[in-house]
Amino acid sequence: MNLQPDNTTTNISDDKELAKVLAGVNNTPDNDSAYEEINTPTAAEVETKAPEPIAMNPFPIAQNPVPSRDDLEGVKMEAINELRPLIDKLDLPAEEKFDTYLLLIRCTDDRELVPPAHEVAKLIADDSRRAMALLDIIKEIDYLANKPASDDTGLNTANDSLPTPDQSPLV
Repeated sequence: MNLQPDNTTTNISDDKELAKVLAGVNNTPDNDSAYEEINTPTAAEVETKAPEPIAMNPFPIAQNPVPSRDDLEGVKMEAINELRPLIDKLDLPAEEKFDTYLLLIRCTDDRELVPPAHEVAKLIADDSRRAMALLDIIKEIDYLANKPASDDTGLNTANDSLPTPDQSPLV
């Protein structure tokens, strides 16, 4: 193995390819260059073409794909009205069923849902969670008692009142 540097040198100027590259770097045209000058047309030479028509999508995208708040409220109220008669048929743990009752009470202010929600709250096994559910029932009763009754809730007249604890709930 020879560790001595190679003392033979080649003349770089003899390399035509390198000369062409260097000529291109210095932007000096070379007569032997394979590169041709590209003439770009002027604005007057360019023909003005009409843009091609855009193909129409057979399934147009809606201008506003997000439903409006009123549309969502309508769907929500429809779902609540559909759920209301089915709530007793739900096969859920007591905690989840109570949360469903509470959701319906808060969405509709339906006083008739309070007694069954109270019955379900009493079935919650965990003492801490049952206590929270009973507090929620108390808060909802206070809210509904301070809110004037409207025509679409369960109680409409001043003689109507919420059942007392000794009365059986309407289920």
